[in-house]
Amino acid sequence: IDPPQSQSNLWFIQTDQLDKLGPVIGRGSVWSAEAVKAETPSDAFLFSGYDFRGLHLSQESSRPVSFRIEIDRKGDGNWSPLREVMVAAHGYQFVNFSPNEVGAWIRLVSSADIDHATATFSYHNKDSRSTTGSALFDGVARPGDTFSGGLIRALGDNQRNLSFLAVNPDGSSGGQYEMDAELKLRRANGKVDEDAARKLCAIPVGILESDSASVIFSDDNGKRWRLPKGDPAFENYPLKNYRVDREVATERDLFNAHGTFYELPAENAGGFIKVRPVATHNRLIHDYCSYRGLLVLTGISAAPTLENPHIIRSDDGKAALWAGAIDDVWQLGKPRGIGGPWKNSLVEANQASDPYLMTGYDAKSLTLSADKDVIVTAEVDLTGDGNWAVYREFEVKPGVSTSYVFPESFSAYWIRFKPSTRCKASATLEYR
Repeated sequence: IDPPQSQSNLWFIQTDQLDKLGPVIGRGSVWSAEAVKAETPSDAFLFSGYDFRGLHLSQESSRPVSFRIEIDRKGDGNWSPLREVMVAAHGYQFVNFSPNEVGAWIRLVSSADIDHATATFSYHNKDSRSTTGSALFDGVARPGDTFSGGLIRALGDNQRNLSFLAVNPDGSSGGQYEMDAELKLRRANGKVDEDAARKLCAIPVGILESDSASVIFSDDNGKRWRLPKGDPAFENYPLKNYRVDREVATERDLFNAHGTFYELPAENAGGFIKVRPVATHNRLIHDYCSYRGLLVLTGISAAPTLENPHIIRSDDGKAALWAGAIDDVWQLGKPRGIGGPWKNSLVEANQASDPYLMTGYDAKSLTLSADKDVIVTAEVDLTGDGNWAVYREFEVKPGVSTSYVFPESFSAYWIRFKPSTRCKASATLEYR
């Protein structure tokens, strides 16, 4: 449910805080599934300013093609060769650039005419965040805590208050509260029909599924997307269900799945295929919304904690919520998780698995297993547009796990797998 009135506000920060709103990511293409002329340089693409840099190259001609990579070292328009890369017929190649390969700009030159080629650069900086989360969130419940929740909604009709329908640790009603512009949380019993208010801001059910492999989201077109799992507590959430999605800024949804917050673009900006992890919190957040430019969370631990000014308690001491800036969520913890499209799953020959999210995660590793000899092909969506390419093939033997660690510079939006034969298989990715 979207707020009935705009909840925008100004946000004043220190300049150095701009560097703490998540790791820097840079990506783009000089060719995207398009025709390329031989010996005609591509447009220049930025090459400097990132810790890790990689290039996805694919081409669909019937013969191998050599690509010359050139760099403008000083940004003065003087180009020099960096290296040559051979891409097989109908093939793909990932190019990892070392820290010693420096320059201001980079471009590509094909040795042959190609009807269909893609060259996508993927850059990112090291994510130096911890996994514990900032003290800003002390008091937001963790797995194992006794905690209270609540349903929240910014009120319309120019009331300018926040409605808070408290939920006790046992799931029973904790009464009605309202928070005003001074962030005072007060009892509001009888102000509105509580049953009607609860129905208005009820948390939808069935948005997410999970199986033994991972979390599953099905979009409006029936397309299935898989996400990593966080803490096991989310398999049986204590208050039955939690808020999964809400618009918290204009055309910017916060998507909450199994302990991780994701940034979800509007449909006109790509929709779910462009989802990006923000932080793995593993907190028992029950509900959230934007209010007067703030992000408000429910799901507060009942255990005594150190005083945290972000925790706002009611005038009767029986209800509480958390309030802070929307972009404080970057401080909840580095994105991480484990999962994949298969776990002891019966899979059909040459049938692609569901896509599994890969973008925005740091250290990435893969483990494959099967009950018979099989070649498993890993395919990656390079651009978040359904542009799939074969990354590599893995030979898997029965009873033996096959492990692979992705290069630090490697990143793609999604990954999926195809088996060469019908078998029972597992494909598990761990993001650390």
